[in-house]
Amino acid sequence: MRLKAKQTGYVAAKIGIDLANAPFTTMPKGKDAVVEVCKAVIDANLEKEKKLDAKVEEMIDNNYDEIEIQQVKERELFFMIKKRLAPEYGIIMNYDDRYNEVSHQILDELYENYLLEYEVNDNQVRNVIFKAFKSFADAYDKMDDTVYNKIQKMEKKYIPGSVEYELLYERLYEEELKKRGML
Repeated sequence: MRLKAKQTGYVAAKIGIDLANAPFTTMPKGKDAVVEVCKAVIDANLEKEKKLDAKVEEMIDNNYDEIEIQQVKERELFFMIKKRLAPEYGIIMNYDDRYNEVSHQILDELYENYLLEYEVNDNQVRNVIFKAFKSFADAYDKMDDTVYNKIQKMEKKYIPGSVEYELLYERLYEEELKKRGML
């Protein structure tokens, strides 16, 4: 998933906002309960991917000498191995298919826990969730570039990766999310 661990809360909030604004849904226990479940499902999916990534890294580390001899590009090898092992870990590599799968899981959890009520086809509600994922993913690169450019234009220079940079980035990123109605 193109999401980072910090972003799952943002996507979950976007899903909650979009479901709250949908004319055919109601949230008996409130939007916060919906957002909480959305975040838990997304986090669980990311956790599966982290385990897969760790296994791939382990395989590469265990065969590092052979990789060096063969002069294989590590990044390409990483994704080839990841793609091959993904089904074992329940990970879908295609982003749209993965967002669709996670949308199914989210809707199932919301419905089973009586957090979302609707009188339309499941697909209509699932589409709202899927579109929230898609719009966040599409907007992410633009927001990232905007935030990066803002930081670069500041008088004080921040070092990427530093605590100060990360805090500033996070604050500006949240401002961009609010501007776009995603938070």
